[in-house]
Amino acid sequence: MNITSFNPPRRILMGPGPSDISPQVLQAQSRPIVGHLDPLFVGMMDEIKFLLQYAFQTSNPHTFAVSAPGSAGMETCFVNLVEPEDKVIVCINGVFGQRMLENVERCGGEAVVVEDSWGEPVSISKVEKALEQHPDAKVLAFVHAETSTGVASDAQALCALAKQHHCLSIVDAVTSLGGIPLKVDEWGIDAIYSGSQKCLSCVPGLSPVSFSQAAIDKLTKRKTKVQSWFLDQSLVMGYWSGEQKRSYHHTAPVTALYALHEALLSLYNEGLEVSWQRHADFHQQLTQGLSELGLELMVDESCRLPQLNLVAVPEGVDEAALRARLLNDYNLEIGAGLGQFAGKAWRIGLMGYAARQENVTLCLAALNDVLKS
Repeated sequence: MNITSFNPPRRILMGPGPSDISPQVLQAQSRPIVGHLDPLFVGMMDEIKFLLQYAFQTSNPHTFAVSAPGSAGMETCFVNLVEPEDKVIVCINGVFGQRMLENVERCGGEAVVVEDSWGEPVSISKVEKALEQHPDAKVLAFVHAETSTGVASDAQALCALAKQHHCLSIVDAVTSLGGIPLKVDEWGIDAIYSGSQKCLSCVPGLSPVSFSQAAIDKLTKRKTKVQSWFLDQSLVMGYWSGEQKRSYHHTAPVTALYALHEALLSLYNEGLEVSWQRHADFHQQLTQGLSELGLELMVDESCRLPQLNLVAVPEGVDEAALRARLLNDYNLEIGAGLGQFAGKAWRIGLMGYAARQENVTLCLAALNDVLKS
C-alpha cells in the first residue's frame, strides 16, 4: 500500500457540523506546543474559562472545556448529577433527546419521558404536568437547539419550571452556544454542555460545560462514586481551578485548546449580540433564497433555528445525489436528514464562521444549478 500525506480539499461546510473554521483559528492550532502544566498554558486556560463564562453568560467558577466532543459533555453532566434511582424528566423531540435518555438509563436513573413530535419544540405544558405528577424528580433534561430537526425550545421557561419544582436542569446547547441567545445565569441553568465545532467554529473534539453552585452541591453530596473516572468533576475541578494552580488529571489537548482560545476570542471581539444578529440576518437571506427556489423549511418560524435549517426534499429529487453533486462540483457540504427525517430533508448549517455572505450566495446558486439539472 502506497500511503502519502493526507491533503484534503478546501470544503465549504454548511452542514450540521463541523462548521467552517477561520484561518486565524486554524493557524492557532499550528503554534508551538508547550506542556499542559506549563505556566503559560495554565494562564491561557484561565483565559479560556473567562471567555467561556462570557459565551455562556455565567459567573460559574466551574466553567471549562471537557477534553472530548459534545457527546462527552453530555455524559459529563449526567454521570455527575444522576445517581442510581434518581428520577429524571427527559424531554425528547429529536435524536439528542433520545441520547439524553440513554445517559439516564446507563446511570441507573429512572427516566420519565416527555415526548414531542420531531420538528416541534419541547412542550412547556407537558413538562409542567410531568413535574406536578412526579414531585420526587431530581433533574429536568432537555435540548435547547435540536440539531436533528433545527428546532429551538424555550430554555428560559423550562428552567424556570425546574426551579419551581426544586429540580436541577441539564441543558444541551451544542448547537445554540454563540448562535442564538443563551443566558445561563439569568435563566437559572444548572448544568450545560456544548461543542467546539458548531457556532464557535473551532476544531471538533472539545465540549464547553458549566455547572451552577447547586449542581456542584449535588455532586459533592453524592452517595455513590461517579461511574466515569475521566469525567468525574470532583477530580477535574482540581485541574481547571484558578489562581494559576493545577493538579494533574490528564494530558490536555494543548493545540486544540489553542484553537478554542482563538475561536472564543473572535466571538468575544465580535460581541455575543452581534453574533446572534449575524446568524439571524443570514438565515433570513437563506430562507428568502430557498423560497425563491421553491424549497420549503419544515420548522415553523416561531421555533426555527437560524443556524440549522431543515429543508424539505422536493418530490422526485434524489436527496443523496443532490448532496453528492454539491460536494463534488462545488466543494459544498450540506447535511442529510436524521431519524424520522432521513431521506426527506436536508440540513443546511449557518454556524459561526460559515454564517457569512459568500456562503449564502454560493449555497443558493449551487442549489439552483443542481436542481435545474
